[in-house]
Amino acid sequence: MAGDTGQDQGGEGDNRLTSLEKRLQDTHHAEAIRTGKATQAPQKGYSQGNRVLAELIGGLAGGALIGWSIDSLFGTAPWALLVMMMLGIAAAFRNIIRISQERPE
Repeated sequence: MAGDTGQDQGGEGDNRLTSLEKRLQDTHHAEAIRTGKATQAPQKGYSQGNRVLAELIGGLAGGALIGWSIDSLFGTAPWALLVMMMLGIAAAFRNIIRISQERPE
């Protein structure tokens, strides 16, 4: 008993340790899936939603920037800004309709 350190001297300890590591990995994987932290590719709907949002923001901001530039160059105060914003929104809606008509993979 004096030389006993409390550890198994045979192969049984290695088998138990391997089994414990396997169960621990399985538990971590199950927890990642349960909490949604498992690595998954984004679904098609999610990426399409991002594309739609980018089209709306880009169309509006692009039209506003171009309209403001024209207004500042020619002194036409709000008119070029309003017209270009409307054109930007129309272009964004046209692109959104194209995105919505894409066939799923």
